[in-house]
Amino acid sequence: MKDTKMKCSEICELLPDLAAGSASAEPEVNAHLRSCAQCAEKLNEFRKTMALLDEWQAPEPSPYFDTRLQARLREEQAHQAAGWWAWLRRAALAGAMAVLLVGGISFWRIQHGVQRGPIAQNIVAIQAEPGTAVGDLQILDKNNDLYANFDELDDLQVQDDVTANP
Repeated sequence: MKDTKMKCSEICELLPDLAAGSASAEPEVNAHLRSCAQCAEKLNEFRKTMALLDEWQAPEPSPYFDTRLQARLREEQAHQAAGWWAWLRRAALAGAMAVLLVGGISFWRIQHGVQRGPIAQNIVAIQAEPGTAVGDLQILDKNNDLYANFDELDDLQVQDDVTANP
């Protein structure tokens, strides 16, 4: 049964070409189409779709389409001829706006006394009671250098053991 499903997936990839008539069916493909009703039905639906597409007629454009298209193309070409000057003016305007924005922000910061530097300078340290979670974390943070080097603590313990057991 698993072979049939795998075969169906292979046949499904060939169905558009078979329906269009651009590929000739191999004997095993024909045998599968005769034995599998689902694949045969899909091929039949593809053929119906292709037949409908063959009958479809594209609508004719209006008689004034070419005239309007040519006029629009001339307008765009005339507009693009002065494009580099307009671009330069837009770039100058954008630069001036950027300078005004930076100047305005700088002026505001000076007037309102906003200090430069990290935000941490403006934070007030809160001392928690020792024995609480926050207090213990603050102690660990203050003594980070000591706790980071446990080799020295191990050396202290070994010296204590040696002095205790002579």
